[in-house]
Amino acid sequence: MKKNIFIVCAIWAAITASSFFWNYRNALSEQRSLAFQTARSCFQQIVLFRSWNAAHGAVFVPVTKYSQPNPYLQVPLRDIKVNKALTLTQVNPAYMTRQLSEIALIRDGIKFHITSLKPIRPGNRATPIEEAALKNFEKGSTEEGAIINNGEGKAFFYMAALRTEASCLKCHAVQGYREGDIRGGISVILPYIPRIPLLMISAVHLFMLSAGLLGLVLAGFKLSDAYAVIRRQAVFDALTGIPNRHSFSERILTEYNRSLRDSYPLSIIMGDIDNFKLYNDTYGHAAGDECLRSVAKSIEKSLKRPGDFCARYGGEEFIIILPATDQSGAVKIADEIRDNIFNLKIPHEKSIPAQLVTISLGVATKNTGEIIAHDGLLKMADDALYIAKEKGRNRVEHYTECRG
Repeated sequence: MKKNIFIVCAIWAAITASSFFWNYRNALSEQRSLAFQTARSCFQQIVLFRSWNAAHGAVFVPVTKYSQPNPYLQVPLRDIKVNKALTLTQVNPAYMTRQLSEIALIRDGIKFHITSLKPIRPGNRATPIEEAALKNFEKGSTEEGAIINNGEGKAFFYMAALRTEASCLKCHAVQGYREGDIRGGISVILPYIPRIPLLMISAVHLFMLSAGLLGLVLAGFKLSDAYAVIRRQAVFDALTGIPNRHSFSERILTEYNRSLRDSYPLSIIMGDIDNFKLYNDTYGHAAGDECLRSVAKSIEKSLKRPGDFCARYGGEEFIIILPATDQSGAVKIADEIRDNIFNLKIPHEKSIPAQLVTISLGVATKNTGEIIAHDGLLKMADDALYIAKEKGRNRVEHYTECRG
């Protein structure tokens, strides 16, 4: 008996260690992914500003101590003397990028650097890591990223390629560049990267190990509780607390077979929060998470019968199963869900015209005697949802009405 307990304890310890390393590896992957997204967003902002500059052909600013004429910009009318007190100098995209980099470095500690393998300005010469990235761009890569040590701690290095556009040729044609060539790139160094919750991961797994071993030694009665926790994590969405997509996939098969056996209608409602990406972009992901929780709770409260089922289908999508519910009943419930979410009065300034968080819903019904596969019913609900979005959002559409 003692030998068996020892073996089981050893297995449990191995499982816990594997779980720890798996979660830690996922945390590392998430850290890199978040850093990539942040740096990529910074790069895209710089490209946007550069496009604005290039679109105007020539942008002039007053000559000041900070904005001196660019000696590397050899174009006619680089400087325009307006009067004795005012002289204007042309700021091209490269000069503007350098000035933006200086501002970003002072304000946020973020460093931008425009560079190439053939820079016109010596100060734009590539660093070793940038040079390696530029050579990879010539081989077909479009972006590079890595966690580095910048002397003050960990930072994230990101670099993406810049292609030669027609507006670039007035300065770079003499270097042999043609439109569409990779001219260089812009690097972004973030002085901070998302922290890995190592302490929390360690604490959780240490607790799992201790609780598991204690449970096994005490005849395993705690093991059933641990299994229940793991089971809940497998079938419930961690953010909203409602069932997840996997749970839905199991439930729809059960309800579909039961509707065939007992000869009653079966309805599905698929809902999608309107303009949710804009909500995240405007208010941040923390507010987005809270919005998802509020919407999930509102949907749960809208379902009155014990047999009704709702789950988070993915992202901002939710799915509802309504056993023994015909078309009119399902549409009525969908309208109640829509009204209840609208009445939450969650501000959403980018959602026009309501300027509140709203939801669009698609309804599909398999009537008694109809031969429709469960995945076909799901496709019908998705098509109805698409129509609801097309017709302006914040509305309910039923599949048969869409076809009509």
